[in-house]
Amino acid sequence: MNLQNSQDYYGKVLTGSADLQTDACCTAEAPPPAVMAAMRNVHEDVRARYYGCGLVAPQAIEGCHILDLGSGSGQDAYILAQMVGENGSVTGVDATPEQLAVARQHEEWHRERFGYARSNVRFLEGDIEKLGDLDLAEGSFDVIVSNCVINLVADKRAVFEAAFRMLKDGGELYFSDVYSERRVPEHLLNDPVLHGECLSGALYWGDFIALAKAAGFADPRLVTSRPLGIENAEVAEKLDKIAFHSATYRLFKLPDLDSQCEDYGQAVRYKGTVVGEERAFLLDGHHRIEAGRMFPICGNSWKMLADTRFAPHFEFFGDFSTHYGVFPDCGIAVPFGADGIASDMANTACC
Repeated sequence: MNLQNSQDYYGKVLTGSADLQTDACCTAEAPPPAVMAAMRNVHEDVRARYYGCGLVAPQAIEGCHILDLGSGSGQDAYILAQMVGENGSVTGVDATPEQLAVARQHEEWHRERFGYARSNVRFLEGDIEKLGDLDLAEGSFDVIVSNCVINLVADKRAVFEAAFRMLKDGGELYFSDVYSERRVPEHLLNDPVLHGECLSGALYWGDFIALAKAAGFADPRLVTSRPLGIENAEVAEKLDKIAFHSATYRLFKLPDLDSQCEDYGQAVRYKGTVVGEERAFLLDGHHRIEAGRMFPICGNSWKMLADTRFAPHFEFFGDFSTHYGVFPDCGIAVPFGADGIASDMANTACC
């Protein structure tokens, strides 16, 4: 598995999303109204070369500075550019010249479409395994996103470690990618089709959790997941019944998170002030926090709300002065259960 494989597949083999042989690099979930409206303002040439597997538009990002790893033809970058507003910015990094050419060709078109005095988007050519080689200041981004790209790189540890360094304290890595229910055999890693279709490079979810924690992201949170359909018989036969999921995780850069969800008797009350989530705020698959209701919460979840851009949208009750043990039903949610079947997120709820 190497960078050249990815550049060839996405720059020369694929001419559009219709050329994909599986649904791994397709977004199945319906976008919320705000994202759908922003998508209508994206040039059709950019949308035609989209290969993402999820929605990477986290909440409350107005004014934020965002780094898009593997930005491709720019669809996510141009959607996010509208959501951060003229005072925010989006920096896209991609290694495929053909994809970058499409993204850059339409920069001025999008600036005019958005009604901005100057563009708030830029695209850099580079390898996301080597972010340190680019002109990017560490600790300068509020949010880092990536959409079905980390599976394509060989050194995933380097990506997570660099993302941690690039984020401000309280920032987050919010990304969608493909995960396998067991490790993909070594002999499949360099298969150009399996690699290009985001399958052979998929992380076994257990390895992902370990890598994320080692990089400094102590408490990975699963937001959404879906099983992938491998309808191509030849591809399915090569994979020998390995199951795959597309999943969206959010990883916060926060100091002193507990190694597990600890109970300090805390609670929050959501004000209903995040645009698009006025009735309920979704922190992750376990935390749908209804507006106006007192919501008991573990210490880590408290910090994810109190020490991040979400703080103005909540009231906070309690502190860390009294410890009551492990929060009930604690656990890191994963796309698969122990038998490789999609897990019931409610059964592994953190809070």
